[in-house]
Formats: sequence, structure tokens, C-alpha cells
Amino acid sequence: MGNRIQINQYSMRSRSIAPLPEPETLRVLLLGDSVANGGWWTDQTDTISEIMARQLRLQLPNLATNAQLHSKVKDSDCEVLNASANSWGPRNQLAYAQRFGLFGAKVLVLLLNTDDLFASAPSAVVVGRDRSYPDRKPLLATVELLRRYLLPAEPAGEKTAPAPETGDLVGCNLEAIRKIQTIAESANVQFLLAMTPKRHELGTPGPRDWEVKARERLAEQVKSEKITYIDFLPIFNSATELPNLYRDSIHLSPQGNHLVSQTISRQIVHISLTSL
Repeated sequence: MGNRIQINQYSMRSRSIAPLPEPETLRVLLLGDSVANGGWWTDQTDTISEIMARQLRLQLPNLATNAQLHSKVKDSDCEVLNASANSWGPRNQLAYAQRFGLFGAKVLVLLLNTDDLFASAPSAVVVGRDRSYPDRKPLLATVELLRRYLLPAEPAGEKTAPAPETGDLVGCNLEAIRKIQTIAESANVQFLLAMTPKRHELGTPGPRDWEVKARERLAEQVKSEKITYIDFLPIFNSATELPNLYRDSIHLSPQGNHLVSQTISRQIVHISLTSL
């Protein structure tokens, strides 16, 4: 749809990278879902990770408060790696970190939305069966266009969706978040958790009862584990000068992406400067 999409050798929505950064590079690893990924509707330059990288390059030198700090950050580059995919939840993000590691990042950002607290366990059932989850590249872009938009949908296979998961989904996802935090702490990496709300959570009446309870459980974990946490619900509610933060019920507009990127970048600058 006219947008540039770049996927690297580690399945990130980022350019090709070295396994470890240069010594003076501030590398941030962003783990997320479709909000972080941006999907086909977002050009590479407009993804949250790309905006964060540009903002960090501007902010780090400007926020150095003395010559000693300035000398440490003025020549530093910034990389924000985007490990994300549509439909991912905390257990997908945990599996990615367990498989690939943290790539020498100084900061790990886990960006969720409220729906992710209810995400089901990862399943490969749809891969190669549902056209939204292909297991191989299309022969040509033209063939992809025909199959997706101009031809009738192909008949579904015997099983194209995983069986519904039962039990305490919120508890399972909170445990995955805790394990991601442990991976970061074990690698001496700063851990930052952020969560964007769904559109219906803004204003009155606000989040639904089950969302309120899930948010309360997350808040308890954040407090007990001393997690650096950004809850975008009050931030979005106070952003009255921005008329439209959303593209749909979950995904953010360019304005929403910029607000999220700016807020997370400021927190990363604070974390980075206090650790220098």
C-alpha cells in the first residue's frame, strides 16, 4: 500500500543489525505487538521504534547537564530494535527473548496494550494455513496482491485456529512479564514496561470491569517488583489537544505513535543519564 516495510535477519521490523552494538551505541530493544510493529499501514520511518531512535538522538546530548556527561553521550548513536508482530502477547515476547536474547541492549522496553493481558498462548496452528500467517514468501508482489485482494479467499484447512485456552489468562501473561523482567535483570539491562489503552477505555465510562481488574493485578505486580512503568491511559486522557490518537479500536494514528515514542524516549533518557 505504498509503505516501506523492512524485516531483518532476526525477524525484527528493523534494518539489518550486528548481534552486538558498538561500545558507544545506546541500543534499545522494543518488544511489542501490532501497535509496536505498525503493520502494513505504517511506513518504516513512522513506526514507534524509528521515531524513538530519532528522538533519542536529539535528546541525549541536549539533556547532558555537565561537561562530563556531555562527553559521554555527544558521540553516541542510538538504535531501537523492533521485535514485534501482529497478535503477539507477553508469552510470544518472552519466547522471542528466550530464543534470541537481548542483543546487547542497555534498555528493554516491553510495549503492551490492554488486550495483551488476555492474550492466549502462542500457537503455530494458523501458520501456513491462514493467508495472514504465511510460511513462505510470495512468488511475486503481484501474485500476493491477487491472492489477498482480487481473488476469493482460499478454503480454510482442517484446523485454522487454536483451541480456546482456559484458565487464568491474565495470570499467565503477568508471569510472562515477570520472566521477561528477570531476563533483563540477569543481563543487567534496564527494564521498562509500557501499556497503551484500547480506544473505548478513554473518557467515560472508561475500562470495562474485567479490564479494571486486570489493570489492578498488573499495578500490584509493578509495585511489588519495582518495575518502571508507563500507563498511557491517563496520558491519553489528558492529551485533549490531540483529537485523534487512534487508527482503529487498538492501533495508533501517527499522532498516537509520536506521543508514545516521545514519552518512552524521555523515560529512557532519564534511565540512561542516571546510570552514566
